[in-house]
Amino acid sequence: MNCTLCNTVLVDKMDDVYFICSTCNGYVKRNDLFFTAENEKKHYEQHHNDVNDTGYQNFTAPVTNAILKLCKPNMLGLDYGCGKGPVITKQLTEKGFCVHLYDPYFYPDTAYLNYTYDFIFSCEVFEHFYNPFAEITKLYGLLKPNGLLLIKTHLFNQQTDFTNWYYRKDLTHVFIYTFKTFEFIALNFGFDLIELSEKLIILRKK
Repeated sequence: MNCTLCNTVLVDKMDDVYFICSTCNGYVKRNDLFFTAENEKKHYEQHHNDVNDTGYQNFTAPVTNAILKLCKPNMLGLDYGCGKGPVITKQLTEKGFCVHLYDPYFYPDTAYLNYTYDFIFSCEVFEHFYNPFAEITKLYGLLKPNGLLLIKTHLFNQQTDFTNWYYRKDLTHVFIYTFKTFEFIALNFGFDLIELSEKLIILRKK
């Protein structure tokens, strides 16, 4: 099996489920354990993401607050992988922003591909990418020059017990990133790193 981000042949194993990529430092799930599209959709349908729930709003707040700080209402945004409860988009549109929605299961209209965007955000989405190379390449192409890509995912660090880590236990998490992984992405996909923290990454297209 090759790394789905950088195509390196995977040799080193973290456990019986995940490989560690020696090039990009990503943790890559064995592809024979991937969900079918039908089972993946059933899994996501069980999520209770109510856009009016204050707990859910607080959970997604790092992304919302970063957009409100860095972007203006006259900019066009894309909520990529918005799920069935696009809470960030709801909060942004209430403040005058225009945001397009895309989700392969809940908002599958591909008209979003006909636009370019000032900012794109993905909240708890990147860890579900079966082919992060293709997904990131696509998102890069959809961004205007100097456009922002805002990502909420939980980065793994060596101080965490990987085996018992909640993120590793989610069966739909097929690619887990580290700080080094996003440094690799920035260098190799044409981004500047604006912010790199454990749960929020902001990239700017060069």
